[in-house]
Amino acid sequence: MGSERHVINVGGLDFSWDLEKGSFKFEGDDAVLFWISTAMKSFLDTIEEISGEEASNLVFETTGFRQGLVVGEYFEKMKELSVSQAADAITATYASAGWGKIIIKDLNFETKTLTVYMKDTWEYKINVAQEKTKGGNFFPAHFAGIFTGLFNTRIWYTITQQQMEGHDYTVVEYFPSDVSITKNIHELARRKESEQITMLENLVEEKTRELKELVKKLSSPVIPVLEGIVVVPLIGKYDMDRADELVINTLHNLPTYKASYLILDLTGLDKDMNEYSVSLIEKVASTSSLIGTKTILVGISPELSLAITKSGINLSQFDCFQSLQHGIHFSLAQMGRKLI
Repeated sequence: MGSERHVINVGGLDFSWDLEKGSFKFEGDDAVLFWISTAMKSFLDTIEEISGEEASNLVFETTGFRQGLVVGEYFEKMKELSVSQAADAITATYASAGWGKIIIKDLNFETKTLTVYMKDTWEYKINVAQEKTKGGNFFPAHFAGIFTGLFNTRIWYTITQQQMEGHDYTVVEYFPSDVSITKNIHELARRKESEQITMLENLVEEKTRELKELVKKLSSPVIPVLEGIVVVPLIGKYDMDRADELVINTLHNLPTYKASYLILDLTGLDKDMNEYSVSLIEKVASTSSLIGTKTILVGISPELSLAITKSGINLSQFDCFQSLQHGIHFSLAQMGRKLI
C-alpha cells in the first residue's frame, strides 16, 4: 500500500502529512503539533517545578531569543526581501502556524526600533491555563532575537502592557541594547551564588552562636560536691571573653551554694598558659575572697607547676594539692568535718 500523503497550502505556506511515516512538515521542514493548554502546559509546568520560577523564566526568555535569532538570520539571508517585507512574511508564517496574532508597527530601519502587538499567542493561552496573573517572556524575547538577526544589531525589549492584565494586546517595544542572553544567565548565576553564600554564612553564624553558647556552658561549670564546697574545672585555653564568663558565672553561683571553699581544678588547663589563664586564676581567687570563699588549687602537674611559676603567680596565697580528692578532704578538715 502506498504512503498516505496530504498537502495543503494556507496563506502561501505548505503543510504536509505522511501518515505512513508519522511525519508532519511545515514549509518542507519537520514539525510537530502539541495541544497548547494540556501537553505544552504540562511541559512548561515541569520546567518551572524543577528549575524554580526565576530560573525557568530565564530559560524561556533565552530559548525564545535564540529561536528568534535563527528565524531572523534565515530571513536576513533572503536578500530579495527588505526588512519590512521579511517582517510581514514572519507574521504571516506565525499566524498560519497557530502562534497567535502578531502585528508589527513603527518599524524604523534607521533607528532599528519597532513595536510589536501580540494577541492570543500560545504562551498567553498556556499562562491562562496556568492561572497566572502575569504574562511570560518567551514571545517578547523571541521577537528580540528575530530582529537582532534581521537588523544585524543586538535588540532588546520592554513590555509596555500585558494581555494577561486585561488589555486587548500585549505591547512590546524593541530597541538596540547591550543586554545579552549570556549576560542575563551570568547575572542569574552570580545572584544564585550570592544567595547561596549568604544562606551558608547565616547558617555558619547561627551554628557559631550555638557552639559558643555550648562552650560557655561546658567551659564554666560550677559543681557543688559537698555542702559548702564547690568545684570549678578550668579546661583548655582562655581568652578574655571566656575568662570573664567564667568569673561572672562563678561569682553568681558561690552565694547560691553557700560555698566556703572554691576548688579550682587545673587538670584540664592548657599547659601553654597565656595571660588570660594567669589572670583568671588570680581574679577568681581575689573576687571569691571578697564574698568569704577561700580558693584552693588542685590538679597541678609538674609541667603546669613550671608554667605557673614562669607566669609570676604568687602561689603562696593558695593551698595547692595534686588531686581533687586531696583538696576536698582538706576543705572538709578546715570546716571541722571529714568523710566517714
